This record gives sequence, structure tokens and C-alpha cells, in this order.
Amino acid sequence: MTDEAVTRSPWGEWRNATPARLALGRAGAGIPTDEVLRFGWAHAMARDAIHAALDAGALEQALKAAGWTVAHARSRAEDRTTYLRRPDLGRQLHADDAMRLRESAGAATDVCIVVGDGLSSLAVERHAVPLLTALRSQLPPGTRFAPVVIATQARVALADEIGELFAAQLSVMLIGERPGLSSPDSLGIYLTHTPRRGRHDAERNCISNVRPQGLSYDAAAFKLAWLMRQALRLGLTGVALKDESDAAVLEGGTTPPTLPAP
Repeated sequence: MTDEAVTRSPWGEWRNATPARLALGRAGAGIPTDEVLRFGWAHAMARDAIHAALDAGALEQALKAAGWTVAHARSRAEDRTTYLRRPDLGRQLHADDAMRLRESAGAATDVCIVVGDGLSSLAVERHAVPLLTALRSQLPPGTRFAPVVIATQARVALADEIGELFAAQLSVMLIGERPGLSSPDSLGIYLTHTPRRGRHDAERNCISNVRPQGLSYDAAAFKLAWLMRQALRLGLTGVALKDESDAAVLEGGTTPPTLPAP
């Protein structure tokens, strides 16, 4: 379609500030053909992100190369179709894996990190390792970690049961968020104090849209470290724990907060 056939939107300059679909213009009574094609491409990217299987082996190698101990787990959703149709099964740990993790658990730990595929394995593959690298640099050397658990067909609440098995004070779930039409690879973080089965979403803190085009790894790690420190100090997470990490920067300079030594 030629430029002459497209009526430009008067709000076109806003497109320089956001990837959102605005100020598309029009061709007659419809949307310009190039915008229709871009929409179709973005929709296909989002759909592929939901259905693509996580390469757990490659993620394990990357985590081990970064110095993490790794374990694996599955939810009770046996395949992707079941996972999408039965969210409840994605919140429950497979019985065999529950037994194996229970047997491998040692003494109580400070933090249990779960990396779940969620609704975008692409987000996990791209962002989990660099985020954890940024986080680790802000935690004291003596922090007691459970093995990082790579969980497939996972929903957020799966970290509750895993964290409970490791007797962790905090669980941190890194999970692929539901893809948007301009962000098929957004990573979400969910922090829960004293994780156990039956926890609900009001008892968690969430940090979302972690990716280079959204919230950077360093910024997300800073917020998470601040929330972890406060969660351990106050003994809670969720609606009762407000994210005031920005105020901490203004009051105390730009040095990221750290967790107290165990």
C-alpha cells in the first residue's frame, strides 16, 4: 500500500515513545496493510511463546555455569494442553517430584528460587540467568540457598509447595508472564514469605515486565533484594509489604540494599 493511500494519525509522534499500537492511521475505512501484517506477526510471536517448550537442559547448563546448584520438578499438568485448560494442576507438584525433593532437602534455607516456564518459556530462557546473576551480587555471601528448581508446566503457586519442602523462609518464583502483543518475553517475579501450600496471591509481592525493554535486570534485582530484606525483617509479604525501594534510594543514595547476614 502506497503512502498516499494512508491517512496518517495526528498522534503519530507518540509512536516514538512506546511500542504500543497507537496512532496507526487508516486506509479508507480500515487499518493500513503493513499494520495488519505487524499485528499478525506479534500475535504469532505471543502464541508461539505460550506453546513453546522450555529447554530445561540448556537452562540448567547456564545456571550451573553461573554457579547455581540445580534441581528439576514438574507440575501435575502432564502436557501443555492440560496446563492451559487446568490451571489448578499447574499449581500442584507432581507426586514423584515432591517425594524426590523432600528426600533431597537438607537443613532449613533462607531462599528457595523456582524458575518456572509459565506462559512464556522464551522469557525464562532469555532473562532468568542474568536476573539471578544481578540478584546474587546484592545478597550476602552467607545466604543459604536451596537448589534452584527448574519447574515445567508451572503456575506461580507451585513455588509454595517447593519452598515448603525446603523449609525456606522465602520463595522467589521467576516465571514467564502471559505474552502481550508487544512483549512475548516478559518475566515476572513473585516473592512469598514462609511459603506453604494454600498461600494466596494477596500474600505475595510481584515484580513484572522484567526484560531489557521493560524493567532492567539491575533494577529488578534491586527491588527484589529490598523486598527480601523487608520480608525477613517484618516476617511477611503481600499487601502488607509495600514496595518503597524507590524511597530508599532517594533517602540513602544509590547503593542497593542488601539482606542481613543469616
